[in-house]
Parts: sequence; C-alpha cells; structure tokens
Amino acid sequence: MKIEVYISQLLYRYQCVTVPGFGAFLTETHSAQLNESTNSFFPPKKTISFNSRIKNNDGLLANHIAQAEKTSYGFAVSAIAFEVLNWKKTLEEEGVILLKNIGELRLNSESNIVFKPNDQTNYLATSFGLSPFVSPMVKKEAFEKKIEKIAAKEKDAVLLYENEEETKSSNPFLRYAAILVLGLGITGSIGYPLYQNQIDNQTLVVEQAVQAVQKKVQNKIQEATFFIKSPLPAVTLSVDSAKVETVETTMPYHIMAGAFRSEANARKAYNQLIKDGFKARMLKENKHGLFPVLYGSYATMKEAEQAQKEIQKGENPQAWILVENL
Repeated sequence: MKIEVYISQLLYRYQCVTVPGFGAFLTETHSAQLNESTNSFFPPKKTISFNSRIKNNDGLLANHIAQAEKTSYGFAVSAIAFEVLNWKKTLEEEGVILLKNIGELRLNSESNIVFKPNDQTNYLATSFGLSPFVSPMVKKEAFEKKIEKIAAKEKDAVLLYENEEETKSSNPFLRYAAILVLGLGITGSIGYPLYQNQIDNQTLVVEQAVQAVQKKVQNKIQEATFFIKSPLPAVTLSVDSAKVETVETTMPYHIMAGAFRSEANARKAYNQLIKDGFKARMLKENKHGLFPVLYGSYATMKEAEQAQKEIQKGENPQAWILVENL
C-alpha cells in the first residue's frame, strides 16, 4: 500500500500528519511574494517539513486509510507499519526514498533523515489553480516617438522651403511639397493637444454630473432625517448565559493531547490534564470514532502557537495544533 497518497491528501487539510514509528510531516503557510528584480509573482502556499522525533500514532492517518480503503482501523495500522519497514529498509540499502508529490528523504553521514520537499505541489487549498508567473515590463507608449518624427519632418520641410527660396528654383512643385509637409506636421502637433483638451472637457462634464447626483442624494438623506421626530425606543435583550458561554468557548484552534477510541480513557486523560492545571477540553466523538482530548482551545493561530511552544517545552514535545473547519 502506497501510504504517501493518503499522506498527500491529509496535508491539504491538516498541519501535522504523523506516520507512526517513522516521523511527522508538518506544514507552514506562507503569504504571496513578489520578486521585483525578476517581476515574478508567487501565490500563497504551504511548505512541508519533516520531524523524525514525532512518531506516536494519533490515529489520523490510520483512520483516513481505513475510511478510504473501507477496511478496519487495525488493518490500516498494520499496513502503515509494513510500509514503514519498507521505507527504513530502502533508506538503509539505497539511502533515499522518493515520496510522490511530497518530497525526498535521505540519510546523511550521521544516519539522520534529511527531507527535501517537492516545490511543485502547493498544499494550500485556497491557492488551488494558482501558479507563479512573470509579468512583462510595462512599455511606454510610442506616441512620443511619433511626435519626434513629426517634428523632424517639420524641420526638414522648413529647411527644404528655405533652400528653395535661396536657390529660387523654377520648379514650383518642390515648393508646394514643402508647404504641404509643413502643414501636415503643424496639423499633427496641434491636433493632439486639441484632442486631449476634448477628453479633459468630457471628463470634467462627467465629474460635474457625478457631483450633482451625490449632492441630490445627500439632500435626500438630510430631508429624511427630519421625519425622525423622537429617539427610537430602547430595546431590552435577554441573554442566555449558557449560550454566551458556548459562543465564547467556540474556538477553532486546538492543541491536541491525544485521540482515544475509548471514551473512558479519554475521560481519564482529560481529568489528569485538569489536575495538571490545563484548561483542558474533551470533544465529542468524531467521524473516525475517536474522542479527542485537548490541552486547550484558542481563538487565533498566534495564541495557539504560543501555547503549543510552552506545552512542547515542559509537557509534551509532540503536541500539535488542530484547526477546526470554520
């Protein structure tokens, strides 16, 4: 079973996908970037990293495989363990593993796993279909060059006319040609400012019309305010404290302590976290048949990340953040 297919699917939805007994693939979101030197634009994306110290089974990958393959949870766990053995054997013999759409795993001189992500796959779902592109340089209009050509023709026509006057040539056609070219040049140089003035006048008319409409709307608003002769009556709202508490505690960023198939075991873990001083929570059974237990829930990702660092330092280095669908 190629479990990298299921790992790739989960990376679109979760920040951490753990392969039991091997390590965890972590994602980090980056905003869009612009390289001004190359005029290149890069859309928002998720980058992948690997942590070989996170090996405990959190049930996420096994449940996903069991659901996709329509098999039991135990069989999925066994399939993952078998695939991990093959990965370790391949690393020892060949020194490298290629995981499709994920990246490359290698052993360095100290027998530690080094991960090189695949830059061609963007696991940020909101950026689906977006790809990097290079914007061409904005070119100036060639109108200035046309003006320069007209001016040059004017100058040539004037010189030609002066030469004709000096030499007093008997051929009248050259004189008329010089006058004609001169007239065309003057018409071009004068016509463009006239055309620009016409555009400016039309723009001014439109702006005046817009201002008149805005003034009428403002007058209507002012007239409407006179119909309110007395303040509106006060409204008294009754608030259910239980509902308020439910809204306040609905926070989408959770720090996972574990997911248990037994509700009793989940309750024990929850009680222990409460004794340890955490604002722990125990969620309802999810669609995978597991009871998640949380160190706590937070309103923003920044608060969750700060709490995660403290928990990883003193309590559980494998604690990870679950983002609930908003």
